[in-house]
Order: sequence, then structure tokens, then C-alpha cells
Amino acid sequence: MATALKLVDPSENELLASLEARAKQANPFFRAMAHRPEVLKNFPPLYTAVIGPGSVARRVKVLVYLACSYANTCAFCVSSNLPGARKAGITEEEIKAVETARDEGFPPAERAALAYARELTRTAHAEATREEIRAHFTDEQIVEITLVIGISNLTNRFNNGLGILPEA
Repeated sequence: MATALKLVDPSENELLASLEARAKQANPFFRAMAHRPEVLKNFPPLYTAVIGPGSVARRVKVLVYLACSYANTCAFCVSSNLPGARKAGITEEEIKAVETARDEGFPPAERAALAYARELTRTAHAEATREEIRAHFTDEQIVEITLVIGISNLTNRFNNGLGILPEA
């Protein structure tokens, strides 16, 4: 891994050890976050509340997360989310389309969510895409999609800022 940050060893943090034992693999994201144990303790429940089941289809959430991660060129988040994308039924062609921002083949609601995710990621505003997303999603769903965009941008910037890359 090409990071200058010293990662916390699981033997030094019981929660980190538990998270990695459940995942059955080392996680450099959590190992970095373990420098702030209180944040590590609270991040997984927040992440699950945002990314887990809700009023927005899993597929849409994954597409949005990937759109943000590609826009931010976050190799760790892209790599971490590809298995879930495939499990959510997103094809290799669709993954490539999200990566290259070629959304023509997606249904209108997914195109709106992807455009909203990219605009909010790039500008921190949604002036150009807010009305289009409103045409396809309820207020509750827009809040949920916005939370996915927010948590994706948090993890993207955390990983990119600290130089956390996927395991080779």
C-alpha cells in the first residue's frame, strides 16, 4: 500500500480487530480511521444507515456511490464498491458507462440520480440537476440519495487525502 500514514494494527484496537474479523480481510480505510477510535466506533453504524435498506433501491445507491467515486478518482472506493455493484445487478457495460459519464443507456430516474451525484460532487451545489431529480424521486428519496453522495464524498476524500489505495 502506498500511504505515508502509519496504519493502526488490529492488535492495538479491539473494534478494528472485530471489524476485520467480520469482513475476513484487512481494511486500510478502517486501519487509518482507527487513529480516531471514537470516529471508527460511530462510522460503521452511520454508513450502514445511509447505504443500507431504505426508500431508494440498492442499485441506485450503488450507481450514485460509484459516480461520486469515479468523479473524485478514488481508486479505493471504486475498487471497494465494484463487488456490491455487480451483486446489485449492475453490468460491466453499465459500470463503464458510469465511469465515463455516458448515462444515455440508463432509465431516466437513474440518469437524474447520476447527474445529481456528479454535480453535487463537483460543485457542492445542485442548481442544474435539482429539478430533474425531483421529477423522479420523493423528498425522502432525494434526502437518501444526497446522504449517499455525502458519505461517498467523505470516504473518497478520506482515502484520497491519506493516499489509501486498494490492495494490489
